[in-house]
Amino acid sequence: MVEKRLGALPVAAEFLRRLDVAGVVDEVCPGGASAHLTHGQVIEALVANRLTSPAPLVRVGDWARTWAVEEVFGITPDLLNDDRLARALDAIAPKLEVIAGTVGARAITEFGIDVSRLHWDMTSMSVHGAFPADDQDERYPLIACNGHPKDRRLDLKQVQAGLAVSADGGIPVHSRVFDGAAAEVSQVVGAMKDLKAMAGTHEFLMVADSKLVSYSNITALLQAGVEFIAPVPAAQIKDEFYAVLDPEEAQPVDWVPARDERKPGAERETYRVLEDVHTLTGRRKSDPLLTVRRILVHSTAVAAGQQAARAKRLAKAAEDLDRLTAAAGGRHYKTREKIVARIGVVTAKRRVTSCLRWQITEDEQGTPGLAWHFDQDVAVDGWYALITSVPADKAGPAQVLIHYKGQGAVERRYHDFKGPLAVAPVFVQHNRRVAALIQVICVALLVFCLIERQVRRALGPDETMAGLYPDNRRVRPTGRIILYHLGELTLRIGNVTDPPTVQINRGVQLHLLDLLDTDITQTRWPQT
Repeated sequence: MVEKRLGALPVAAEFLRRLDVAGVVDEVCPGGASAHLTHGQVIEALVANRLTSPAPLVRVGDWARTWAVEEVFGITPDLLNDDRLARALDAIAPKLEVIAGTVGARAITEFGIDVSRLHWDMTSMSVHGAFPADDQDERYPLIACNGHPKDRRLDLKQVQAGLAVSADGGIPVHSRVFDGAAAEVSQVVGAMKDLKAMAGTHEFLMVADSKLVSYSNITALLQAGVEFIAPVPAAQIKDEFYAVLDPEEAQPVDWVPARDERKPGAERETYRVLEDVHTLTGRRKSDPLLTVRRILVHSTAVAAGQQAARAKRLAKAAEDLDRLTAAAGGRHYKTREKIVARIGVVTAKRRVTSCLRWQITEDEQGTPGLAWHFDQDVAVDGWYALITSVPADKAGPAQVLIHYKGQGAVERRYHDFKGPLAVAPVFVQHNRRVAALIQVICVALLVFCLIERQVRRALGPDETMAGLYPDNRRVRPTGRIILYHLGELTLRIGNVTDPPTVQINRGVQLHLLDLLDTDITQTRWPQT
């Protein structure tokens, strides 16, 4: 009697079949069957590995031997060596955009995903290795020092990925890999064109972060007829503008963040909105002015956060300024110029330029001194602005804000991307293989999210279930916790007279399999 880990392999296999991942890969990357495996079969195995027990390429064969990969996918584990995996990545590298677009479109039609609102964002991932510039293939995304890595690994080089996530279930229906040094603001138009091609004749709303807001991007979106929502970069609106706004005169928004749903009403974050217009100007005098709706948002949570952060900055700045006041006129700060220079350092470091008031004094001997105080009346807390091309008759100010708040979905997917699917850091030679592996992980993320969506939809409007945690509280199941519980399933393989059987230890596993409409209690794998 032999036991192998079964986990979520049958579930992954069923979703991969419905997406036709192997068929899509083999159609655009024919060949590769000389080792008894097509490229599509290899890619499906890599996706399954990421969903069940992520491993470096050199360890995928070991994973296949201890898991029921042969029984579920019909793949002999010895064929999944690192050389075969690398050749599959090399084969799909020139076709990543075609594969991503085809699989994404298949997901939309097969699972009935509503793509009327899509949230776009980019993130960076760390890559181990030297990757010298002259040793990289320029036909593929280049590994480079980004300068602002999202994971704060300044010691490593970076590559970037972009995701477009549907408001319906947070499904990453589109993904692309970018150069590590690619500016996010420059990728918006390309992403918009990809999404427009994928949506076909269907209209969609594109929601993004402040990198969307540039004259060229807004021009392209308006010309393409693609509606958008994005926050205005903070530097584009001065505090003095917000200072004259009164939150009490703004319209309350009937919306509660998910994190506050169980809090008493007085402790919940509240929002208020006003509306005016925002004008963008081009670099050339001949560029026409662009005028769009602007939604001014006041958040009590943002206000509280800004107040707390400012209090810390002011406390540290006060310490620096007290020391400077005591040292003024002494050996290190004998002149007015040296005091002023030091004030400049303090205000820049502590970011208190707008509220610090100071003056240089002199005593009868001409010795300089410093007098200062903070004017906190100029502080403006809680306000930020969104711009949109959505007509007012389609979405009022409050609805625009609610649409924008869905942007958290793409941020959560990046957390899944780098967490349970273990995308970072990446250990792969050659930048073309890095790009291909990241695209494979994007497919794994798509399956991961579809599994989560299927369970939640099957649960009904409440979308909660018990049995996922020891205290038996009702929660919304996540892809991570679903795969965790299914991960304990095992397959007991016997002989001709003792057919394979699935070992199910807990009722929650049966419940999840029922919600996923996956019947693995009836054995269907070949006997060995």
